[in-house]
Amino acid sequence: MSDRRFPRSVYGVGDEPDPRFSLANERTFLAWIRTSLALLAVGIALEALHLPIAPGLRFAAALVFVVLAILAAGYAWVSWQRTERSLRANRALPALAIGPVIAVGVMVGMALIVIGFLVP
Repeated sequence: MSDRRFPRSVYGVGDEPDPRFSLANERTFLAWIRTSLALLAVGIALEALHLPIAPGLRFAAALVFVVLAILAAGYAWVSWQRTERSLRANRALPALAIGPVIAVGVMVGMALIVIGFLVP
């Protein structure tokens, strides 16, 4: 029987790893998706709720959070693939690449919100 799992770029490489490691990789993928949804919710809420924030700064903060959400969702997929291929090839796992970007982005978004509250 042939292996028909998607994506072939992952499942067509190397040997089948211990299922516990693959399942842990899937949980990490889902954690990044949850993070992406939370960031998206913040971006949408900033525009949907009538908060006393300067409109330009509110929009900029919302945009920062929406862009971070898109980056986190994309990173979830790429990271899952890279980690699964590493597990299948018995190589060292790839390093976290986007964590600092998300952290700085959240700080920028929060700074825009705080400044927006202070500006008349």
